[in-house]
Amino acid sequence: MALLLGRAPSTEEPPLGSEENIYTTQTQVEPEHEPPANSSPEEAVNNNDHKDYSLSHPLSSSHSYGLRQSLPSYGDPPFSLFMRKLFIKALGFSEDALSRPIVGIINTYSSFNPCHANIPQLIDAVKRGVQLQGGLAMDFPTISLHESFAAPTSMYLRNLMSMDTEEMVKAQPVDAVVLIGGCDKTTPAQLMGGISANKPIIHLVTGPMMPGSFQGVRVGACTDCRNNWAKFRAGTLDIEDIAALNDELAPTSGTCGVMGTASTMACLLVALGLMPLSLPSATAPAVSSARLRVAEHTGALAVQLAKSQLKPQDLLTRESFLNAITVLQAIGGSTNAIVHLMAIINRHPSLAGTISLRTIDDIGRNTPLLVDLKPSGSNYMTDFHNAGGMLALLHQLRPLLHLDALTVTGRTLGEELDSIPFRPLPSDTELSRIIHPLSSPLHPCSSLIVFDPAKSNLCPLGGAVIKASASKYRRLLQHRGQAVVFHGPADLAARIDSPDLNVTADSVLVLQHIGPIGLHSPGMPEAGLIPIPRKLAQQGVEDMLRISDGRMSGTAGGTIVLHVSPEAADPDSVLGVVRDGDWIFCDVEGRRLEVELTKEEIEERKRERRKEMESQGEEAKGSNWERREEMRGYRGLYMREVNQAEEGADFGFLTAAGPKGKGKGVGGK
Repeated sequence: MALLLGRAPSTEEPPLGSEENIYTTQTQVEPEHEPPANSSPEEAVNNNDHKDYSLSHPLSSSHSYGLRQSLPSYGDPPFSLFMRKLFIKALGFSEDALSRPIVGIINTYSSFNPCHANIPQLIDAVKRGVQLQGGLAMDFPTISLHESFAAPTSMYLRNLMSMDTEEMVKAQPVDAVVLIGGCDKTTPAQLMGGISANKPIIHLVTGPMMPGSFQGVRVGACTDCRNNWAKFRAGTLDIEDIAALNDELAPTSGTCGVMGTASTMACLLVALGLMPLSLPSATAPAVSSARLRVAEHTGALAVQLAKSQLKPQDLLTRESFLNAITVLQAIGGSTNAIVHLMAIINRHPSLAGTISLRTIDDIGRNTPLLVDLKPSGSNYMTDFHNAGGMLALLHQLRPLLHLDALTVTGRTLGEELDSIPFRPLPSDTELSRIIHPLSSPLHPCSSLIVFDPAKSNLCPLGGAVIKASASKYRRLLQHRGQAVVFHGPADLAARIDSPDLNVTADSVLVLQHIGPIGLHSPGMPEAGLIPIPRKLAQQGVEDMLRISDGRMSGTAGGTIVLHVSPEAADPDSVLGVVRDGDWIFCDVEGRRLEVELTKEEIEERKRERRKEMESQGEEAKGSNWERREEMRGYRGLYMREVNQAEEGADFGFLTAAGPKGKGKGVGGK
C-alpha cells in the first residue's frame, strides 16, 4: 500500500507488484493451494498448473478466490473449474495470468451515453494499473443510463441497473471490482448493487465536461441549458441564439460541468472513502490526462482491495455517511443525492434505518455552503478542480468531519489528509474564491433543507426538500400564495403558457402526479422545475415558489420544493387533493410547508376523491396506482415494489431488510 500513498516502500511491507505481494493474501481469503510467498512467478505457475484438476484436493467455497469462486452449478466443482479454464483460455490467457488476483472492471459504455464516451480509454488505464500491480483485469458490461436517453426517466431504471450490477458482481469470478460510471443515476445504482453484492469495490467516475463559450461568455451543461431556455421562452433570446447555444453547452464528453447530480455523487464518493484523495478523482475533467492517471491509480488500488478483501459493508460506517452528508451541504449538492443516499443507506444491513432525512437537515444546520459553483454559485467544475477540488474542500471541512472513517486505501480519512501534500492557494487569487473558508462561507448553513413532517401537512410521511441556496428570489423562502395546480406533465404542457392561465408572480405552482409511481408515467421525472408561465417570464419574472412530488435536475435553480410524500397518486396524499386557489404557506427557516386547510377539510376531500375514482370505473383503472397489480415485466415489478422518496425510491425487496422491508412504499400497503 505504501507505493499507492506516495511513501517510500519499507522493508516490512513489500510494494504492490512485487513477487511476494502478487501471491500473498490475507488469512481470510488465502487459497488452499496458494504457492509459497517467496516463489517466483514461474514456480507459482508450475505449482498451480495441475492442482486445479486434482480430485484429491476438493475445492472449498470458504477459500475461493480468482477463477475458483462463483462456479457454475454442474454438481462437480472441479469439473466446473475445468470448464471455466478451458473456455477462458480460448481468449489466450496463460496459467500465469489466471493465477493472479482478478479485478473486474464494469463497462458502462454506450453510444447513447455521451457522459461515458471516455470509458474505453478509462478501461485501458485501469487495466494498466491492475497489471502493473500484478493483478488480472477483466472488464464486463452492465446497463448504461443517460438522463436524456432513458424513457420514461433514468430514475425509473436506476433500480434495474442496481440489480444488474449486484448480480453480475456476485455471479462472476472477481476478487475486487472497479465500478466505472458517471451520469446521474449510474453511480448510485452501482453503489447500491455493490453494497448488496458485498465484494470489494472502488469507484471511478468518468469526470465532468469542459465548459463552452457563447458570445464571449462561458457556458456549460446544464444550468446554462435551463437558464438560457428560460430566456428563450421569455423572448430575450431568439431562435438563432438558442440554436447556436445548442452547439456550445456540451462541448466535450463527460458529465455536466456544474454541481449537478453527477458531480455531487462524485464528491460524495470521495467523502464516503470509495474514491482516492491522493489524485483528483472527483473533479479531473473527462478529457484530461489527469482523468487517465486517476484511472490507473484506481486499478492499482483495486489490486490492494482484492488482497485485503475490504468489503463495502465493512468499509462504510455511519460516520462515512455523515461525512458524505456534510460534503453534500457544503457543496450545495443536488437534491437528487438525498433520494440516492437514502436508498444506498437502506441497502446496508448495519446502517439501514440509522440515518433519516432529519439527519440530513440537522447536519445542514451546522454546515455552511463553501463551494461557489452553479447552480448555487457562478462557477464550473473545472474551477473547483483547479482550486484544489475535494482535497482542498475536506481540509476546510476538517473540523466538521469524522476523521476515523475508513477509506479504500485501508487508512482513515484523517490519515489520508495528513499524508497527502497540500498547499492552499494564495488568498488573493481568483481561484481561491471558489472554495470559501469556514469563517467566510458563501451561505451560512442549510443549503439543502428538509421540511418537518410534524409541521407540514403537505408531506406527512417524510420531509419534502428544497435547495435553499439555489433560490433566485430569497423572499420566496418564506411565502404565502394561492395554488395554481397542474394534474401531471401533460396538463402542465397544455396550460402553462396559456394567456388565460389565472396566475400571478405571487402564485404557487403545484404539479401533481410526478412521484415514483405517478399517474401515467412512473419514475419521478425531473419536471419539478416547472417553467415560469410565459406571460410572466415576458414580464421579467425569473423565480416562483413551485411544489411537486417529483424531482428536478441537480443543475437547476429556483425556489422549488420537491419529493413531497406521499405522492399525489396515493389516494391518501394531501398533495393529491390540493386545488386551484388553495392558500399555501412555505417557511423554509421554520421547516414548515402546508396547505391552509383543516384536517376535516382534507379528509373530506380525500373521501370525495375516492368516490370520484370509483364512479369513473374502468377510466380510473388507467392510472398506474390502479393498474399496478396487473402490469407485467419490469414496469409491473417497479410499480408494486417501489417505495417513496424518503426511503430512496428503491424496491422494498432490495433493501437490507429484504421482502419484509417494504416500508411506507406502495409495496407495504
